Amino acid sequence: MDILSKTDDEIYELAKPIWDNLIKSSNLKDYGGFTRDFSTQMLFGANEVELGKQWANNKIITNLKETFEPFGTLRRGDHITVLIKQRNKEIPGDFLGRLVLGVEDETIKVFGATIY
Repeated sequence: MDILSKTDDEIYELAKPIWDNLIKSSNLKDYGGFTRDFSTQMLFGANEVELGKQWANNKIITNLKETFEPFGTLRRGDHITVLIKQRNKEIPGDFLGRLVLGVEDETIKVFGATIY
């Protein structure tokens, strides 16, 4: 699959179910669900104990609103970064979500995901 040739709107459609799952799984502190779409490279860095510590100590990543707004993409190398306006249920204001997508074994996978 050649994701680099897709339009931003097509990328948003690919990213939506992945980001939906990351939000839901992060709010539930569900490691298996959270890492479901991770690339092999991401899985090596996604230690279950470390993620558990982050979920225990970070209200930003465990109280995310289910709604979000993608607002741009960045294309670099073999990956596309989707920029997302994200809100929190408890902390006012906007947060920047970053979802890095790429292809591994002909499947769209997550190569990076953060919230600032």
